[in-house]
Amino acid sequence: MSQRFFQDDLKGNYCFGCGSDNEHGLQIKSYLSGDELVCKWQPKEYHTAAPGILYGGIIASLIDCHSVWTAVVAAYRAEGRDIKTDPPIFYVTGSLNVKYLRPTPMNGPVVLRARVKEMKEKSTVVVCSLFANEQECAQGEVVAVRISESWIKPE
Repeated sequence: MSQRFFQDDLKGNYCFGCGSDNEHGLQIKSYLSGDELVCKWQPKEYHTAAPGILYGGIIASLIDCHSVWTAVVAAYRAEGRDIKTDPPIFYVTGSLNVKYLRPTPMNGPVVLRARVKEMKEKSTVVVCSLFANEQECAQGEVVAVRISESWIKPE
């Protein structure tokens, strides 16, 4: 059985962090593992801050998008629906707080692990950790705000 990546289920997604239709973006791929959403992502040489060290803005983008997807997946699960069903569920970032614990090496993939801390009707708080070489390098907390489809597709 092949791994299911949630971003592949959303066509027409041009988001820099998670859009599979953005050829210049990060194109993260997240999958469910228990109650966590996990992402393995390989930095490219141009994602650097200093030789061999991942740029902090990329780290923030990874945590941001992966956390928003964690909120989306949690909402679908809470409603007992598959992500391919209508109406679609959308979230945007209400706030992002990143704590950088140590430089993040680029000599292999980084792994993001996120889980829901608190879920309300219109917002979800997600905590996320970023690991490289099995060491936690950054932590983030995202408040994801649920929005209507009309916000995404204005008339």
